[in-house]
Amino acid sequence: METLYHSTRSSNEVVTSKQAILTGIAPDGGLYVSDQLGAQLVDLARVAHQGYHATARDVLATLLSDYTADEVASCVAGAYGDNFDTPAITPLTPLGADWLLELYHGPTCAFKDVALQMLPRLMSVAREGDGHDVMIVTATSGDTGKAALEGFADVAGTGVTVFYPDGKVSDIQHLQMATQRGANVAVAGIRGNFDDAQTQVKRIFADPAVNARLAEAGVVLSSANSINVGRLVPQVTYYMDAYAQLVQRGAIAVGDEVDYCVPTGNFGDVLAGYYAKRLGLPVGRLIVASNTNKVLTDFIETGTYDRRRDFVKTISPSMDILISSNLERLLYYLTDGDCERVAAWMADLSKTGVYTLPTEVMDRMRETFDCGFATDDDTRDTIRSTWESEHVLIDTHTAVGKCVIDRRASEGRQRVCLSTANPYKFSADVLAALGVRTDGMDGFACMDALQELTGVEAPRQLSGLREAKVLHPDVCDQDEMSDFVEAACARVFA
Repeated sequence: METLYHSTRSSNEVVTSKQAILTGIAPDGGLYVSDQLGAQLVDLARVAHQGYHATARDVLATLLSDYTADEVASCVAGAYGDNFDTPAITPLTPLGADWLLELYHGPTCAFKDVALQMLPRLMSVAREGDGHDVMIVTATSGDTGKAALEGFADVAGTGVTVFYPDGKVSDIQHLQMATQRGANVAVAGIRGNFDDAQTQVKRIFADPAVNARLAEAGVVLSSANSINVGRLVPQVTYYMDAYAQLVQRGAIAVGDEVDYCVPTGNFGDVLAGYYAKRLGLPVGRLIVASNTNKVLTDFIETGTYDRRRDFVKTISPSMDILISSNLERLLYYLTDGDCERVAAWMADLSKTGVYTLPTEVMDRMRETFDCGFATDDDTRDTIRSTWESEHVLIDTHTAVGKCVIDRRASEGRQRVCLSTANPYKFSADVLAALGVRTDGMDGFACMDALQELTGVEAPRQLSGLREAKVLHPDVCDQDEMSDFVEAACARVFA
C-alpha cells in the first residue's frame, strides 16, 4: 500500500513521500501527514531481535513507501556508518532504576544527527533527474543548525542556509555553526529568538514572490527542521531500537509497555514516539519534559495553548521555544483528520497567540501524553545529583528530562529518558552545576575544567573547535532573512 501525504490543513492536494520531503512544508503552511499512519504495523517480534540498521529499514519502508527497498537500504547504510562513534548508533545505558537513550553519538554530538544524516540522502534520491537545485532553509535553537550544515555540506545540487538566535545559543553551538566549511553553506544569527527565526522561515516558504524569483533560477526551497517529514520519520527508529535493546537485555518481554520521557520544545522528538506507537510499539506514556518556557506543560495540563508569555533564556537553550510546530501534526491525528479544525486553531495561534482544545480532544491526548517541567535550578541540581549518585554526566537538556521523570512514581513499567546532547556542548553550565565557578572562563576553558574534574573525555569534534576559523560572522534583522536566503541561492547556484 502506497503511503501518501497531504497538509494538516487541507486534504485537497495529495503527494508522495518523496514530494513531501522535497517540499518540506505544504503550500498552505500546514505540515505533511499521512492518513495511512498505523495501517501497516512494524513487526515487533522481528524488531526486538535485530539491530539498528534493520529497524531503520523497516521504519522507512513503512512510512516512505515510494522509496524502493534498494533506495532505503542505501540511505540507511550511508547515514549510519563510521560517522557515529558506536555501531549501536543510539545505545541504551542504565541510569539508576531507569534507562538513558544516548542520542548524541553522531558527528555533531546531538540527537538531530540521527535524522539529519539521513535527510540529505532521502532528498538526493527524491530529486534525481528533476532538474532543480534545492536550498535548505532552517531555523535552529542550537542543534538542528549544525546537524543540517554537517549533513548537507557540499551535497551536489543542494545548498543549506541556517538562521540561529544571536546570543541565545551556547558558545560551542555557535562555533559549530560559524566555523562550518562547505561551498554551499550560509549561516547567520538573527536579532530575536528561535520563534522569531522559525516564523520568518515559514513566511519565506509561503512568499510567492520569493519562490517565483527562485523558480526562474531553477531553485526550490525545502526545510531540514522537523516540520519536514523526512526529519521526523528517521527519529521513529530509535524508539523502536530502544525497545529492542530492553528486550535483548532481558529487561522486558515482547509486548510489555515502556514509558519514554522526552525533553522537547518543538514537539518533534516526542511526536516520533507517537508515530512509533501508531506503528505498533507498546508505549505506555510519552512524558513531555519542558524547561521554564513551559508552554507544552501548560497546554497538556489545561488544554489551552498560549504563547502570549515572556520568553525566558535558560541553560537548556535548544528548548527555548514558545511555538511548538510539530504539535499541529498531533492535533490532526487526535481529531481523526479534521483539517478544518486544525487550520482554525493554527489561525487563532497566528492571530491571537492562543487556542483551546475541546475536552474530548484533550482526553485523547492525555491517554498517551503526560508532562512536567524543570527550572534552571532544578536542572542544575539534577546534573549534580546524577553525577554524584550515578557517575553519569548529562547535559542541560537531558537533565530536564531526568528531573521530570524522577518526580514521577514508577507505574511498574521500564522507563527510558532520551539524552539529546553530549554534555560538552554545554560545558559552562554543566561545570557550574557541579559547583565550579565559571566567571571569566570561555567555553573551552570550561571544557578543559570539566574534563579534568570528571575524567570524562570531551569529543574530538567539539574540543577541536578551538582551532577552527570563524567563517560565518553574519547577523541580520528578521526582515532581512529573505534577502539573505536569495543572496545565498545566487552564490551557491551561480
